[in-house]
Amino acid sequence: AAGPQLPPLMFLLLLAWIHPGDGLYFHIGETEKKCFIEEIPDETMVIGKYRTQLWDKQTSSFLPSTPGLGMHVEIKDPDTKIILSRQYGSDGRFTFTSHTPGEHQICLHSNSTKMALFAGGKLYREERFRMTSESTNQRVLWWSIAQTLILIVTGIWQMKHLKSFFEAKKLV
Repeated sequence: AAGPQLPPLMFLLLLAWIHPGDGLYFHIGETEKKCFIEEIPDETMVIGKYRTQLWDKQTSSFLPSTPGLGMHVEIKDPDTKIILSRQYGSDGRFTFTSHTPGEHQICLHSNSTKMALFAGGKLYREERFRMTSESTNQRVLWWSIAQTLILIVTGIWQMKHLKSFFEAKKLV
């Protein structure tokens, strides 16, 4: 004889009550930093999911994910020791486990505008540097080829000149 069975919906409600979770939904400006202080027990795994999207004022809607747009996450324990400090992509999740009970500080900020412009400027400088290096390398190659040809032509000329000199002196 089987014991009493719980209906599936009742089981899910019981499971949700046993394993509580919190969720936040918020907006961050382009260079804004948002920090939350959360009381977290010892040895608790915290999982955060996020998505970064740019707001288009003209269409009054969010744009699809932009390459290079991402989220920087920094988490400090109650002793203000950094547990996690990492740059993530535009859509994803971060995970950490608390090893000290107490108030943890969770800070998020996007890398748009200043960071994106900085990255764009950095890529431009890297491209120009690469082009300058390749150009210099090409010039050095052609200069060394020219020097080698000049040395070979000079050597051939000297040998012919010395041969005619010695033939004139009747030594050869």
